[in-house]
Amino acid sequence: MLIPKLLWPLLVYDICSTSIEAKINKYTRKWLGVPPGLSDVAMFCRKAKLKLPMKSILEECKCGKVRLLTMLEESDDPVVKTAQPSLKTGTKRKVTEAVDEAKECLKMKEVVDQTQTDRRGLGSTTAKWWSKTEGREKRDVIID
Repeated sequence: MLIPKLLWPLLVYDICSTSIEAKINKYTRKWLGVPPGLSDVAMFCRKAKLKLPMKSILEECKCGKVRLLTMLEESDDPVVKTAQPSLKTGTKRKVTEAVDEAKECLKMKEVVDQTQTDRRGLGSTTAKWWSKTEGREKRDVIID
């Protein structure tokens, strides 16, 4: 319930999300009763067998910035499409570079084609092709 209320100010205003994440993680660890030295990987891992149903505020903020940039790039309004506002994310990470890198990875994945990664038979899984998706589906594939 707290994350959606915090995401909007983090997306709109230039606020340091790492300091906010540190405070949220501190109180979350205290509320859960886990030691303060518990790793963020243990708290927010999505692929572990025993995962907690929590999301990292920093990860959600990154996804929100990418979602905002792709919505502005794919807008029907030509003024919005050509404006290209700068989204501030800090010194370590640039949103435009992350989106461009994700698009290049998706294009490369289409060239390589779908590969077998588990013990299920060939053709048992369906892939979302980036070139065939449009609108919201395209944004979701880029964010994933």
